[in-house]
Amino acid sequence: MQSKQRVFIISLLLVVVMAAVGVTRPELFDAGSTFLYDHLIAYAGFGYLIAALIFFVFCFVLAFGKYGHIKLGKDYEKPQYSYFGWFSMLFAAGMGIGLLFWGVAEPLSHYMEPPSFLEPQTGSAAEFAMRSSFFHWGLEPWAIYITMSITIAYFSFRRDMPPLISSCFYPLLGERIYRWPGTLIDIAAVFATLFGIVASLGFGALQITSGLATVFHTPDTFVVTLIIIAVTTICFLSSSLTGLDKGIQILSRINIFLAVLLVIFMFVVGPTTYICEIFTSTVGDYLSSFVSMSLTTNPFQGHDWTRSWTLFYWAWWISWSPFVGLFVASISRGRTIREFVIGAMLVPTLITFIWFSVFGGAAFYLQLHRGIDIASLATASPSSALFLLLQHYPMSNVLIVISIVLLGVFFVTSADSATFVIAMMTSNGNLSPSASKKIFWGLTISVMAVVLLMSGGLGALQKITITAALPFTIIMLFMCRSLLAGLRYGAKYEQTSDRYDATIQENKQSH
Repeated sequence: MQSKQRVFIISLLLVVVMAAVGVTRPELFDAGSTFLYDHLIAYAGFGYLIAALIFFVFCFVLAFGKYGHIKLGKDYEKPQYSYFGWFSMLFAAGMGIGLLFWGVAEPLSHYMEPPSFLEPQTGSAAEFAMRSSFFHWGLEPWAIYITMSITIAYFSFRRDMPPLISSCFYPLLGERIYRWPGTLIDIAAVFATLFGIVASLGFGALQITSGLATVFHTPDTFVVTLIIIAVTTICFLSSSLTGLDKGIQILSRINIFLAVLLVIFMFVVGPTTYICEIFTSTVGDYLSSFVSMSLTTNPFQGHDWTRSWTLFYWAWWISWSPFVGLFVASISRGRTIREFVIGAMLVPTLITFIWFSVFGGAAFYLQLHRGIDIASLATASPSSALFLLLQHYPMSNVLIVISIVLLGVFFVTSADSATFVIAMMTSNGNLSPSASKKIFWGLTISVMAVVLLMSGGLGALQKITITAALPFTIIMLFMCRSLLAGLRYGAKYEQTSDRYDATIQENKQSH
């Protein structure tokens, strides 16, 4: 069996088995994911924190070290996309649906249910809530993505290898990347990508259901969620078949336009000064507490909170990294390592901080200064938190409709990107995978989202994400070592080649 067929067939068989168990025995599926989740968190949860910090330091060293000038491509190549188009696709693929779901729900949830060492519903809890939200969506998540993206881009565009996760291990494995070791790495990447995107799309479908119920009074039921998943599946498959330039880039620009419109409107009609104060205060708090937050699991008090939030997020980002890494690498050809790290880490992080400050700040203003208990309702129903907030501001129905459209477009772009990436990974790195594979994996993503929602809702999505991320965390750590080896060898080879070319030129001139 050829390597490219092994990845597709084995991944297919494993996914079919899991889907069959989830449909026929949802209670067994939930029990199995709970068992794995409990043991992983109990014995290896701290590893996610350590790994994320390592990836952040690794990116910093790459950007400002001796390899920062190296281009992700040939020296003569220019970036394919403008900065605006590049940032649009970065943001849409990286965190779009998650920000819409958690932008209001997460700060209010931490405020209502902080770790046990904090008093709920106090100023200290609110401060902790904003700082934790910044931490969970800030520099380290993008460092995880960038580590994956740079490694793929370097070996694919600089060293002309197939754009596969296994290609990144050539300095460590050599020709074995084309045999079973490489196959197992690519299968792990398929599974991490599949369950990472499934979790995100499950959140998005639940939130769209809540939004429609708020505005149009449709039933907030599982059947409506199924209909939403079916409709959006048709949309993202149609987009996927149009190609990267026509589909994802156009939708990403629509995303950015709607997101900027929503943020600006809320900033203007909301408590503008209060939002600015929250932004500056929380940025300072986040930066001063960065190292301590990066390494603590709160073993003495608040460990359960860390398990439910921080460890889940770190596993989520890691599980998304093959998908985001391959996609971001494909749109970043021609940029230097330094330019890539600075742009992909700082700009999306700044946008994220603004998002949480605007929507989280507007929610806290209602809660703390207007006497409106939005936090209790948002904590009870996280998927409706954004819409509960918007109802208290002018043109609420229009804003909710814009939010639903934005959610739908983010849903389509994320699933579109994931469909392309998984089809590429199971086609030996072919940058133009067949339409049949795109359709197959697109349908698989939607089916697995339904299966997980049937077997345990949000809890099942979180558990399976953390489980799928563990083996890939180990893979990513070895990937860092492999990239450094490749950069070291590449720099030496290029210097030797340059001296060789210079010698030939001198000889020609002397004769």
